[in-house]
Amino acid sequence: MDVLMSYCEASQAAGGRFPEGADFSGGFTAVSIDSRTAGRGSLFTALPGAVHDGHRFIEDAFRAGAGSALVARSKMEDPSLSLAALARRYNKLLIIVEDTLKGLQSIAGAYLDKFPRLLRVGITGSSGKTTTKEIAAALVGQEKKTVVNTGNLNSETGLPLSVFKVRQEHEAGIFEMGMNRKGEISELAGVLKPGLALITNIGSAHIGILGTKGAIAEEKKNIFSRFSGNETALIPEEDEYAGFLSQGVKGRVVMYGPGNFPELKGSRDLGLEGSEINWDGRLCRFGLPGKFNLKNAFAALAIARELGVSAERIQRGLESVRPLFGRGEIVPGKVTVVRDCYNSNPESLEAAVEFCDSLDWPGRRVYVIGSMLELGRNSGEAHRRIGRVLASSLAEKVFLYGAETETTAAVLASRAFPFFHTEAMEDLEEVLEQYIRPGDLVLLKGSRGCALEQLTGILTGEPAMALQRGGF
Repeated sequence: MDVLMSYCEASQAAGGRFPEGADFSGGFTAVSIDSRTAGRGSLFTALPGAVHDGHRFIEDAFRAGAGSALVARSKMEDPSLSLAALARRYNKLLIIVEDTLKGLQSIAGAYLDKFPRLLRVGITGSSGKTTTKEIAAALVGQEKKTVVNTGNLNSETGLPLSVFKVRQEHEAGIFEMGMNRKGEISELAGVLKPGLALITNIGSAHIGILGTKGAIAEEKKNIFSRFSGNETALIPEEDEYAGFLSQGVKGRVVMYGPGNFPELKGSRDLGLEGSEINWDGRLCRFGLPGKFNLKNAFAALAIARELGVSAERIQRGLESVRPLFGRGEIVPGKVTVVRDCYNSNPESLEAAVEFCDSLDWPGRRVYVIGSMLELGRNSGEAHRRIGRVLASSLAEKVFLYGAETETTAAVLASRAFPFFHTEAMEDLEEVLEQYIRPGDLVLLKGSRGCALEQLTGILTGEPAMALQRGGF
């Protein structure tokens, strides 16, 4: 395997040093934060954790083939670790830094700087990041060699690990950027330094971490924080925070959406079949259903437009898009399942209900709703809000799962709306299996922690494992 970066380059980028007398010639061929995936020649980054400290797995990484490890200076003095002796025993190299997470991010940023011609695109927002990234990659990839994050590796560690996928042949890199704490988007912007940065929307996802939507908008806006004046910010025209997001940006600001796309001649909802988009006179069949996915397509179109992708290639790209696992999938069977259970927040749940209500469906609608997690002190009111949405929906019956949906159940009870509530998956499975009948439309919507996808098998009559598919 090719060397990605020399040890000297990595140490210099991270402000590190080597143990006295160490041989620091050569370099690493991959980067890992998990000793189980630390292959031959890789750099193992020992990250501290709330439960496990990566420094205690360095020997496992060396045994697996890692040629080096990024370690914290403070751990070098820990006699229970004996890191210097461990490195000598296995004839491996230590790169010693103050903070291994910051070190990893600095090394990743320096690695990207080795590709000055790469078009760097960053995507953040409260929802739709992964889908927008994949659609954008389908469009841009029609004309340019494109690299993206794997799955949703968009965190403080996921993004740095993802950028090591960049190679000389790549012309564009499209990376989503997520957050689980204040300040994270700014850190990720420091790694990627995007030339083109897009915000999908400002919603309530992770409001339990930052407290208010205003604070979320402020955090997401940090995707533009490393702009120097030549970059472009893409901001959704209809978002309530569009004005705030555009203020003070050091670069070009472009509002995107139907009102700012002269190429867009209209769109038509095709129900479960997705949408038809008229782009510059070309009728494009876009296979992801719902208004929310159409908005994701518009975000991706804004990126493709800025990168000069032709209308012909855009059509080809839009028509190549397939659903990602758990994100608005349509799963056929004895009942039709709308599987949208990768994540959930009030905005995305309301959009999913609105979509299912809008369908011209001859049978019953059954909505299976799991808890919305990570909402903090806003959880109670958010689940009550969803109760009001569900009480006005076209569902024949609502099945609620999780402790947090108890407040949703209270709203439905007050409206005399048919529902079932449980915190036990076994009970949910049993009751659903008895209730469902052929021809039903079933919505599965909940946060990742609810794992509602495991209901697919009893709903469709097919083994659940056979349906663990998706992506492009």
